[in-house]
Amino acid sequence: MMTAEQAAEKGKSLSFEKVWAMFEETERFMKELSEKADRRQAETQKEVAAMCKRVDRVCENVGGLNRSIGELIETLVASRLWEKFPNHNLVRAYRRMPIYDETHHIKTDIDILLSDTVEAMAVEVKRELDDEDAVNRHLRRMELIRAYPPAEIVNKKLLGAMAGGFVSADAASYAYEAGFYVLELTGESVHLIPPPLGFEPRAW
Repeated sequence: MMTAEQAAEKGKSLSFEKVWAMFEETERFMKELSEKADRRQAETQKEVAAMCKRVDRVCENVGGLNRSIGELIETLVASRLWEKFPNHNLVRAYRRMPIYDETHHIKTDIDILLSDTVEAMAVEVKRELDDEDAVNRHLRRMELIRAYPPAEIVNKKLLGAMAGGFVSADAASYAYEAGFYVLELTGESVHLIPPPLGFEPRAW
């Protein structure tokens, strides 16, 4: 810590050239800091970009896994599904049936379609059936299927069902209120969740 007198004496020894040199040195220092910061920012951006790519790959893998799980559940549900409906003679089964409008645009699809000569049943398969939204979407799907029926459904009574690897009690209750049968996967087989007393399946 200098005294006022020492500072005054020091100031006498500072020429314009020395002061200017000090400013130049400070400017060079600040420029170097700025360049280092820019390089670090670029490196950070590269690291972030690389991380985003890794996250995208993980998401793709998880998406593929989800699809695989969904396909597995669908396959297990489809196996001898007609046996779960002894009151209906639904002996023919179709999977992944697209529904086209009159201009050949896909409006929706059916995960599993069961049919006989007078009835058909559109089954929506979910990995988890745990909310009302899925039931409401299937209700809208049923309307589209009825509006644009494929040949396997024309002039037949159309019923609906929902199946899941997991089915919550609330979702099952709501689905039955909507007129759908409800099934749940248990182990490697699927069972029909008992309908409430007085249940009558809705026909579209």
